[in-house]
Amino acid sequence: MSDTLNTEDTKKTVDQAAGGIAGGISGAGKTITSTLGNTLGGVANTAGGIVGSAGRGLGDTVTSVTGEAGRPIGDGLKNVTGGIEKGVQDISQGIKDTGEWKKSQSS
Repeated sequence: MSDTLNTEDTKKTVDQAAGGIAGGISGAGKTITSTLGNTLGGVANTAGGIVGSAGRGLGDTVTSVTGEAGRPIGDGLKNVTGGIEKGVQDISQGIKDTGEWKKSQSS
């Protein structure tokens, strides 16, 4: 009787069931981490966008008020906050990619 249960078909079925369970757990994990990654990435992007926008606005204001004499300061503010915004965008994309279990792109 034990030989009847120990056939190749039975072994394949057990292996397929184990693979299906592991795949289901993996899929659920990906959904949770993807949602979390997208949420955190979106929040980080928003914060970076606020810093970038505020810096551009402040830089333009400094330049407008002070004229050519203040242009280096205004441009400097825009450059620094723009760099912060770009850095946050890159980090945010990395968070999103990690949440979706994507491998990072090497440049």
